Amino acid sequence: MSDSTDMSNSEVVSEPVLYQLDQRGVATVTLNNPEKHNAFDDVIIAQLTSLFTQINQDQNVKLMVLAANGKNFSAGGDLNWMKRMVDFSYQENLADARKLAVMLQTLNTLSVPTIARVQGAAYGGAVGLASCCDMVVASDNASFCLSEVKVGIAPATISPYVIAAIGARACRRYFLTAERFSADTARSLGLVSEVTALEQLDDILEKFIVALLANSPNAIKISKQLISQVAHCSIDEQLMNETSDVIARLRASEQGQEGLNAFFEKRSPSWQQNSPE
Repeated sequence: MSDSTDMSNSEVVSEPVLYQLDQRGVATVTLNNPEKHNAFDDVIIAQLTSLFTQINQDQNVKLMVLAANGKNFSAGGDLNWMKRMVDFSYQENLADARKLAVMLQTLNTLSVPTIARVQGAAYGGAVGLASCCDMVVASDNASFCLSEVKVGIAPATISPYVIAAIGARACRRYFLTAERFSADTARSLGLVSEVTALEQLDDILEKFIVALLANSPNAIKISKQLISQVAHCSIDEQLMNETSDVIARLRASEQGQEGLNAFFEKRSPSWQQNSPE
């Protein structure tokens, strides 16, 4: 996608990735290559990186949905792309893998909430995409597979995010067996937030969207930062001071003051009043 793309337009189309921003500030990035089960290659990785970067810079975006057209969410790496990599040198493979790693980290660190909408198969790198999102809603026909070892490779670039999502113990099984697991299993592991029938998937997605839009955008941003900063820290004097500083600054902030006053005055806060219906 060109850097000159105007994301203020209501809809921007860039095959095989679609982008849409609605009046509420909900951005939707859609994988749009159903004939290949939305498998991705270096071109799609570059497009996704560009979109995620621009979304993070767009003050009009309140949250992002990552979706896919067709029967399946994504089959992971495109076979033709993987075939080309067979003839790559080590340095070429390293540069190629680094681009995937940057795309995943860009998604993982978006300041706005992210929701993956998963139907059908989510294999390989697609599990990485889901793991990088804050929430995942999946249809009951969804299935997941970390299939890399079947073809002699490993889920390396996605591993930090998948391990964070489902834990090292589960990864010891699913990284090594490459077996498929269901949406219900994915939910029990913590990868998936909600499972529902395919025809109800958009209703569940909308429930999450409405809940997120009701909350302070600034508080959401800070809360996301807190999770990454605090998750692996020891609870010591420094951490207690840092988290106390966060809540003190939020209480004194414009949105913090507005939210607390609105609560005590039994009215909606300004960020709800200013949101388009």
